[in-house]
Amino acid sequence: MLRWIIVFFLAWSGAAAALESADKSAIRGVIEQQIDAMRRDDGAAAYGYAAPTIQRMFPNQESFMRMVREGYRPVYKPRSVLFGELKDSADEITQSVLLRDADGEDWLAIYSLERQADGSWKISGCRLTKDLGESA
Repeated sequence: MLRWIIVFFLAWSGAAAALESADKSAIRGVIEQQIDAMRRDDGAAAYGYAAPTIQRMFPNQESFMRMVREGYRPVYKPRSVLFGELKDSADEITQSVLLRDADGEDWLAIYSLERQADGSWKISGCRLTKDLGESA
């Protein structure tokens, strides 16, 4: 865990200089708010942070929450959340998040985000991998 704290601190300090500070805060806020909604089992709120592409794949909050509970269990109700590197590339904006699940296992979630026409940010995807505890 200490290794993650160091890596995430260093990554966060130099993250995505091209994004405005307000955008960085908004991106983090969207992810935090979606995770908080999932912790409360507030499917409507959690679904509301999903980008239109995700909402088209899961046309209602029930199907969305079922997908999260079954395929993204560490994201559903994590024991802890630690934000890491924010990347702004030509292809996408991604935010790394270290999650500890209910069983104490560590996972790395890479969230992709899209700016909407109204200027808000929505979550357009999440790649989840298990942290195997390898040293850097």
